[in-house]
Amino acid sequence: MVLNYPRRLSEEQELLINTVNELNNKFGEKYWSDIDIDHEYPEEFVKEFTKMGLFKVPVPEEYDGAGLGITDAPLILEEINAYGGNSQPFHGQYYMSWLISKFGTEDQKRRLFKDLGNGKIRMQSMGLTEPDAGSNTPKISTFAEKHGDKYIINGQKIFTSRIEQSDYILIVARTRKYENVTKKTDGISLFLLGPEERKNIEFNRIKTMFNSQTYQLFLKDVEVSSEQLIGEENKGFSYLMHVLDPERILIASESIGDMRWFIEKSSEYASNRIVFDRPIGQNQGVQFPIADMYAKMLSVASLRDVASNLYDNNGNIKKIGELANSAKYLASEYAWQAANVAMDTFGGYGVAVDTGIERKFREARLYKVAPIANNLVLSYLGHNVLNMPKSY
Repeated sequence: MVLNYPRRLSEEQELLINTVNELNNKFGEKYWSDIDIDHEYPEEFVKEFTKMGLFKVPVPEEYDGAGLGITDAPLILEEINAYGGNSQPFHGQYYMSWLISKFGTEDQKRRLFKDLGNGKIRMQSMGLTEPDAGSNTPKISTFAEKHGDKYIINGQKIFTSRIEQSDYILIVARTRKYENVTKKTDGISLFLLGPEERKNIEFNRIKTMFNSQTYQLFLKDVEVSSEQLIGEENKGFSYLMHVLDPERILIASESIGDMRWFIEKSSEYASNRIVFDRPIGQNQGVQFPIADMYAKMLSVASLRDVASNLYDNNGNIKKIGELANSAKYLASEYAWQAANVAMDTFGGYGVAVDTGIERKFREARLYKVAPIANNLVLSYLGHNVLNMPKSY
C-alpha cells in the first residue's frame, strides 16, 4: 500500500501517475535495496522508464515529445520515491531538457530531442560545482578560451553526477575571468559536450553513503565547437536559473515522495507492532510525530504546486526562485524529520537493511546539503526576499 493524499489532478495527470505506478509495481523495494548495496545505476528501471515514454515528458511536441512542464514532471519523481524507489539517479535529464527548450538553438533541439525521448541518448550530467568554489558559483575557475570557432576548456569539477551514464554533459565554465567582470555573475557560459568530448574528460568516482553515481572531473584542453554553446556567451548564469529552479522543484517532489513512504511505513508498523499488549501506535508519543509529518507533507506539497504553476506560466523569475527554494528547503527538512520519526518508530528494526528504513534514511539526508545547502537557501531568502544585509 502507498500513502495517497488529497490533491487536484487532471485526467492526464491521473493517467501519468498510473503509468508510473505500473512501472513501480514491476520493481519492488528489493530491487532498489539490491542496487543500493552494490552502488549500481538503476539501468533496468531506466530502460523500462524510457520504453514507457517517460523521458518524452519534457520534450516539446514538435520533436515527438509530450510537451509537459514542471507541473507534471514532479508527480513522476514523487511517485517513484513514494514507492520506495530513488529517482535521483536520472532526474537531471528533465531539467536539462527544459534548459535546451528555452535556450538551445534549433539545430541543438533537432539533433537532441527525438533521441532523448526514445532513449537512444542520455543527457543526465551537469558539471557545475568545483573543489575551490563550492556553492559560490561565480568563483568557478574552469575556463573556456575561445580560438576561432572553437573553445578550449580547462578546469576541474566535483560532485558531478552520472558522467558514465550520460552521452551528453553540461559544463559550466567561465569565458571571462572573475577578476575581469564588473558584475560577478557575468562571464559564465554553458557548453553541452557530446560523446566525443566526453572521451577526453578524466574522472574518478566518489563513493558516497547512499547509491549515487558521483564523480570528480578533470578537463584538460578539451576542445568544443562554438555550436555547443547554449545561448549567448557570458550570459550563462541567468540561464542557470532555468536549470536550478526546476531542479529545486523536482528535488522537493522527491522529498515529498520520501515523506509519503516514511509516513506509510511508520503508521503501518505502529498499528501492527504490539508491545506491552497494545499497538505502539496507540501511544500518543508514537502517533503524534507521524501525524505531524503528514500535516507537514500536505503543506509543502501545496507550496511545490504553487511554484510549479508559476514556472509553467512564465511567472516572475525572482518569485519562482523564492518559492522553488522554499519548497526545496522545507521538503528536505521535513523528509529528514520523517526519516527520523520512522527510525524512532521502528526502533532497532529501523537499522536492519531488510526494512528499507536505513536506506531511505541515508537517501533523505542528501537533500539537506545538495544540490544546495539549506543554510544557503536561508541566506538567499534573507538577502533577496527579505532585503536583510548580506552575510557574505
